[in-house]
Amino acid sequence: MNAGCDVTACAACESAASSEPYSAVANLLGRYYEALFHGDVEALYRVFHPGATYATASGGELVQLDLASYLERVATRESPAHRGDAYGFELESIEFAGPTTALVRMRSSLLGKRFVDFLALLEVGDEWRIAAKVFHYDPDPA
Repeated sequence: MNAGCDVTACAACESAASSEPYSAVANLLGRYYEALFHGDVEALYRVFHPGATYATASGGELVQLDLASYLERVATRESPAHRGDAYGFELESIEFAGPTTALVRMRSSLLGKRFVDFLALLEVGDEWRIAAKVFHYDPDPA
């Protein structure tokens, strides 16, 4: 996939999307963003691996959470949908390291911040899951 690619509009991405692993990962990412946007903790639980890690050093200090702590954070904040945030994300790349391992880079603007997410994915038991979410954010000037 091309850097800066919008998965819904890029012809090169559409041809890559015809492969089964790519389609499965793209589907997972759509479900991830949908759940994140609506603050749907149950749906987030289904896209993350139970042993997943959530980490950032944006804001000046390391924040590293296990899945339960991350989901608690999502459950106790106002969802982007409820805030009236614009819906949408940009899928910049999906890189496969093998048949069961992928690294994703995506961008979104939520909760007054612009995010760059690096998501490490694993296929376990014929199902792709997010094993790690490492991200950076900046204030959204909009």
